[in-house]
Amino acid sequence: MANAHAEAEQQLHQTFTNLRFEDFGPAPVEGPLYQATAGGKIIYFAPRSEHLLFATVYDRNGVNLTALAQEQGASRRLKAIDPAKGLAIGPVNAPTVIEFTDPDCPYCQALDRFWAAKAAEGKPVRRLIFFVSGIHATAAARAEHILCSPDREAAFRAAYLGQTPPVLRQCAAGHDKVAADAELVAKVGVSGTPTLIADGKLISGFQQAELEAFLDRHAKPALAKAATDAPR
Repeated sequence: MANAHAEAEQQLHQTFTNLRFEDFGPAPVEGPLYQATAGGKIIYFAPRSEHLLFATVYDRNGVNLTALAQEQGASRRLKAIDPAKGLAIGPVNAPTVIEFTDPDCPYCQALDRFWAAKAAEGKPVRRLIFFVSGIHATAAARAEHILCSPDREAAFRAAYLGQTPPVLRQCAAGHDKVAADAELVAKVGVSGTPTLIADGKLISGFQQAELEAFLDRHAKPALAKAATDAPR
């Protein structure tokens, strides 16, 4: 056992030569380790010791294997989504994101304010909205109200500003769309809001830095073109 411990520590230092470790010892995890996906996130399970690990796995070259597996899973789930069935918010020619959202979710409301601020800066996005109605009690009714409104984009923005009309609109088409979105949410494995897919990558939660990077990636070609077209 002592030899195995020493050999493992030596191998750790040899494999990850750029890292410095202050301590080294046995982990509580025993036996084989399995990878699973839950709600778009990668988790690891050790059945022998009954441990569940929410961790990031890197190979010896520094490649984030967990992120790769997550992106591959997102690509598979993306194929189940018909973008044409999303509620489109934003200009047609803007960068597009798929957004799973809930009108009663405070983080979704914060994300909506973020998108509005970015649009004011000249960085709009086109959001293809699918409603998650299984988390908050009134989410389904509020989503149906949005979908049944004559101006759905205006109703969406009002709802995400926290405004509640005296009477929530109802209609068969809106009810059916909320139900269809719920089926898609279960199929795709969305477990929290907001959940976005941008450039084929799954983003869980309101991750502002990642969204800023997404906007910057799509802004650069436009800026380069503007510079090329500018009079000399």
